[in-house]
Amino acid sequence: MKKIFEVGNLKSNGHYALATVHGDTVYVSGQFAIDPESREKKFGPIEEETLQALKNVEAILEAAGSTKEQVVRMNLYIPDVKLWDKVDAVYKEFFGEHKPARTVIPTNELHFGFKIEVDAIAYI
Repeated sequence: MKKIFEVGNLKSNGHYALATVHGDTVYVSGQFAIDPESREKKFGPIEEETLQALKNVEAILEAAGSTKEQVVRMNLYIPDVKLWDKVDAVYKEFFGEHKPARTVIPTNELHFGFKIEVDAIAYI
């Protein structure tokens, strides 16, 4: 089993790996809108946070030998179901014709005050 703890300046901040590779499957831990170069938390409109979180997942997948087109499952956590349509629009543009299985989970609040957290499962 391979564990990825850093991708560029993206690093895990706790007792977890950014991703774990087991066999031909990549499990990406939850990602927020954190700038991969400066490590700055990028709070902003839900559309911007969603795109940055998805780009972080993409960078981690590439480090593991996978791509966003190989994602089979996504979980998206948002603090308010009213944000769903805005998140879905960014998600659709990001993935294009690829449609992985997905769950959008409304929560009360997310760590640090982010508006979205995403995790992924992909194949290599």
